[in-house]
Amino acid sequence: MLSEKYKFKNPRLNQKNPVFKSIIFLIILISLILAFLLDLALGSVDIPVNEVVKVLLGQEPEKVTWTHIILKFRLPKALTATLAGAALGVSGLQMQTLFKNPLAGPFVLGISSGASLGVALVVLTASATTPTLLADLGYFGDFSLVIAASLGAASVLGMMLVVSRRVQDTMTLLILGLLFGYATSAIVSILLQFSSKERIQSYIMWTFGSFAGVTWKQLVVLIPVIFLSLLGAVLQSKSLNALLLGESYARSLGLTVQKTRFSIITSASILAGAITAFCGPIAFLGVAIPHLCRSLFNTSDHRILIPSVTMMGAILALIADLFSQLAVSQMVLPLNAVTALIGTPVVTWVILRRNSQKSF
Repeated sequence: MLSEKYKFKNPRLNQKNPVFKSIIFLIILISLILAFLLDLALGSVDIPVNEVVKVLLGQEPEKVTWTHIILKFRLPKALTATLAGAALGVSGLQMQTLFKNPLAGPFVLGISSGASLGVALVVLTASATTPTLLADLGYFGDFSLVIAASLGAASVLGMMLVVSRRVQDTMTLLILGLLFGYATSAIVSILLQFSSKERIQSYIMWTFGSFAGVTWKQLVVLIPVIFLSLLGAVLQSKSLNALLLGESYARSLGLTVQKTRFSIITSASILAGAITAFCGPIAFLGVAIPHLCRSLFNTSDHRILIPSVTMMGAILALIADLFSQLAVSQMVLPLNAVTALIGTPVVTWVILRRNSQKSF
């Protein structure tokens, strides 16, 4: 049984009125805009926010080089961070609902490891003459990368779904997720043994996670894939709400549970797989963000959670990107190290909260 915290709450029983929710949404939206502008403004070269706005509006800034810095390097990175945070947050929310497990997420359940295996199969077996991991793949290669990563993520997610039907204990399921992750990592390690030194070094750097490596050419592939998958998640809101109350209740509403499960797995796998393909396996965001939004809005209604998780995920990803650049001068921290610092306290809080609820 789900605890009361994770059950769908009737809107009539929700203590926060629509006006209050609208104010929270507005604050989150303003925070997202500010975080996006700060990500464009701050870095090795600080650019005033008003000059950033000028560049985005197509006007001439005070220094010509600022236009090049923003449009060539920082804008693709900021867009990638926004997409990544939104995609991983929604993917984590879908998994938590699907598994009825508050600790489910792309990284925790080994989904990111499955996506990494798909990427490894495409990239590490590609021509050794390509100097960097994701360079010069072309549009067909970029789409094949997304497909491979999504299939890898879906394979692990499907296995976890089968196992979850036989294993009810949350901790056991998480341990099995880690084991699946280790198994896929072992296969990747074997592939690395047959790859060139340059490929191995590039792959290891890729596993640290980064938003900076995605080019405008790759964003042409990434943006529509993430946008369509997020749209699909929004359309699943009512189905996800029904699943929170159990499969029997969902069937009584006329929901085809098997098809719904398949559509959720497809959407979550594409969201997690596409981001993993281009940015590397990003840890903890998928677990932490849904809990922050549940606490903020005091609801489990996916009609509210999906848009709020989308924006909150983008905000935290932009903050993580900023922190990875600004925490140490003349050096960029691995993105996974920063997201772990953000996500670990949230996951710890969830575990302690569940244990305290069981003690009563």
